[in-house]
Amino acid sequence: MSDRAAVYRPCVGIMLLNTAGKVWVGERFDTPGAWQMPQGGIDQDEAPWTAARRELAEEIGTNRVECLAESRDWHYYDLPKPLRPKYWGGRYRGQRQKWFACRFTGADAEIDIATARPEFAAWQWIDMPDLVGHAVAFKRDVYRALVAEFAGFARP
Repeated sequence: MSDRAAVYRPCVGIMLLNTAGKVWVGERFDTPGAWQMPQGGIDQDEAPWTAARRELAEEIGTNRVECLAESRDWHYYDLPKPLRPKYWGGRYRGQRQKWFACRFTGADAEIDIATARPEFAAWQWIDMPDLVGHAVAFKRDVYRALVAEFAGFARP
């Protein structure tokens, strides 16, 4: 692992698309107005795809998906300095993420954000071009890159 990677928490993210090509986003409980795609840490010795499926189940109550693509690269973002002590014991500068584009194979009624440890207050399907504008500022570059890389999956 590079010195750069060591200061970033290993994480996965999932761009979940429905059959109409819209992207799932959830509004964070701790940051009203901040919408994001499902994401979460990779446990020690856990493969990224395994972590992605686990995170989906933990965050939206289902992992009924088919994997369409894995991001070519790891994507990095920095947390704003005032937030760093609040997350992960201040150990990391931000996150490095492996992203997956996935097609949701279930029904909307199966999505349940009232999980054991809820992260989202609300959720919705949005058009992929609107994704960047819904994200908090420090995640926008990553979301821009993902929209460019996964744009072909926005079509049903």
